[in-house]
Amino acid sequence: MKSSTEDQVEGKLHKAKGEIKETAGKLIKDPDLETEGRVEQTEGKIQEKKGQIKKVFDK
Repeated sequence: MKSSTEDQVEGKLHKAKGEIKETAGKLIKDPDLETEGRVEQTEGKIQEKKGQIKKVFDK
């Protein structure tokens, strides 16, 4: 099982990658890439929150 810190770090990385994809999609006018970026950002936020919750409950 991943530690809470690992989940938080991976979540932040997913958010950053998602922001880059979304921006790239806007620049090159690729709606699929833009949407993929938004989805990845959301997944990153969820993973980051999961890590925060684990930290609170010491799991």
